[in-house]
Amino acid sequence: MIRIKTAIFVDAWRRRCQQGGAFATVLRRGDGDAGMVAVRVYQRGEPMRVWMETRDINGERAWRDLTRGGASEQEADRLLEREVSFDPDLWIVEVEDREGRPFLQEKLLDDGEM
Repeated sequence: MIRIKTAIFVDAWRRRCQQGGAFATVLRRGDGDAGMVAVRVYQRGEPMRVWMETRDINGERAWRDLTRGGASEQEADRLLEREVSFDPDLWIVEVEDREGRPFLQEKLLDDGEM
């Protein structure tokens, strides 16, 4: 399996967001080669979602919702702080989108799915 560098993945993801009419920014830079990524999704008037990079049963990149459907901004920040304490190489990126889209092309996992 070919794995692209995290810095390249994040840069391409930001362009995808911008092409879709959303604003995307890097809140925290982790390891540029192999850091995992967390995507914080802001949609005005809606709970915040945080998608965390993981691997599915086949070893493919997938995303799990740390907020399990939504959380306040403070709760999302606490979740991300906890993840950074486990993984100091973690990237945190945020997208602000009217429709709440994370712009992730890989599989979004349900709660019990891995």
